[in-house]
Amino acid sequence: MPMQFARTEPIDGQKPGTSGLRKKTKVFQRPHYLENYVQSIFDGIGGVEGKTLVVGGDGRFFNDQAIQIILRMAAANGAAKCIVGQGGIMSTPAVSHLIRKRKADGGLILSASHNPGGPDADFGLKYNGPNGGPATEAVTERIYERTKTIDCYKIIASGGMDIDTLGLRSHQGMQVEIVDPVEDYAELMESLFDFDKIAALFASGFTMRFDAMHAVTGPYAKAILEDRLGAAPGTVVNGTPSPDFGNGHPDPNPIWAKTLMDEMYGPSAPDFGAASDGDGDRNMIVGRNCYVTPSDSLALLTAQAHLAPAYAKGLAGVARSMPTSRAVDRVAESLGIGCYETPTGWKFFGNLLDAGKVTLCGEESAGTGSDHVREKDGLWAVLLWLNILAESGKSVAELLADMWKAHGRCYYTRHDYEDVESDKANAMMDALRGKLDDLPGTEAAGLTVETADEFAYDDPVDGSRSTGQGLRVTFTNGARAVFRLSGTGTQGATIRVYLEQLETDPAKLDLDPAEALAPVARAALELSDLQAMTGRDAPDVIT
Repeated sequence: MPMQFARTEPIDGQKPGTSGLRKKTKVFQRPHYLENYVQSIFDGIGGVEGKTLVVGGDGRFFNDQAIQIILRMAAANGAAKCIVGQGGIMSTPAVSHLIRKRKADGGLILSASHNPGGPDADFGLKYNGPNGGPATEAVTERIYERTKTIDCYKIIASGGMDIDTLGLRSHQGMQVEIVDPVEDYAELMESLFDFDKIAALFASGFTMRFDAMHAVTGPYAKAILEDRLGAAPGTVVNGTPSPDFGNGHPDPNPIWAKTLMDEMYGPSAPDFGAASDGDGDRNMIVGRNCYVTPSDSLALLTAQAHLAPAYAKGLAGVARSMPTSRAVDRVAESLGIGCYETPTGWKFFGNLLDAGKVTLCGEESAGTGSDHVREKDGLWAVLLWLNILAESGKSVAELLADMWKAHGRCYYTRHDYEDVESDKANAMMDALRGKLDDLPGTEAAGLTVETADEFAYDDPVDGSRSTGQGLRVTFTNGARAVFRLSGTGTQGATIRVYLEQLETDPAKLDLDPAEALAPVARAALELSDLQAMTGRDAPDVIT
């Protein structure tokens, strides 16, 4: 069929980030909008003629229709092959793995991560490069610049094609291979962990609940946990991907995974609980009556990773995003390995992983991963926890207690003020930024400020510098407050306030976290004047 060209419209001036472009679904459904962005991606990466791309998404509303458009455009642009997850489904870490395994030229991931899905909710699309990781800053900039000048796109006129039947077929001169989205990923996990040991743990009567939150990890978790490892049927709940995620919010935290939390703190709690998000790259870990913060999870996995076969020889190093608590820093120091503090965004970890400087990395926003792929990986983290539990013979609570006794406890929380008017959010941040130099030595809510700055990062691999990455205030008592504006929403602005308190007194390692963090919370509000400047009396979400 002949190529067709159509006029397009701009992408509202929004620059795609690490997570690609996210908008309301209805925006992506506007005439030519998705097509304009896809063509901008193709042009921004130097074209796709003769190239192989991996394509998959989290199954949210519009996922299947968008993939059909992408395939028609890839064919029109001369791509040699597209590898597509059956039914258009593939988790973000699975896409990353398949790009690397097949030596593809990149991939397109259709997801808005942990954001809700549906006709009135969110949709997203991002490009991952040949290393399997998110697009670099340079590639993102080229894509963005192209969106501002593009006036046509290429697409074939044919209708849709079958993406539900496994196999290889031709589509207007382009090969399309429909693959089982789980198989390759499951084989990778089996190569990293001691599946026999974990299976023996389940056979001994160990119980677990995995909440897939009606999202993409459902098929992966059932195939691995129940079918391969022998966990009891029903271990995986909400395991069928749904276009609107069961009318829920697929964000694995105590607020949105409340049913799991209630079960884990109930009278018949399983031994272990976990959840993952919309596209499968985040995780939440819960023991019996014991919630594990993502920061503590990263620290514990770093301390105990040697118990899993893939990491038995030790770690090259570890990295955390700046807002993540400094618990992992203390573990890394005890192990004698490097610990890197990066801006938020997995692409920064990708450079360190590619250079062999780190083996594990993680973010406070429930993302952890390793050098097996170039994305955070929710189910990988769950399996590493299971491997550690199987080898140690200890419970989640016992493992945490051991870590806190050895390294101290970093009490930690994040307060999200969502959908704040952008001008008010920016004004608050600008006001705080303007007085950073004057803060050291001053007192706020009874705490004395030790340091205050705006985080900037000099990449040790490519030499690039990233500025404006968040405002940091540390206190002389070991507390820290971090302020950032989040770019993961689709409207307004989200102010994130991260609160941390280091405690090394053995008698104070079992405090109520809210009590331990109350002084630094008061100090953060006083320093930022957040309530007066935004009109918000309390955060919308506390994690």
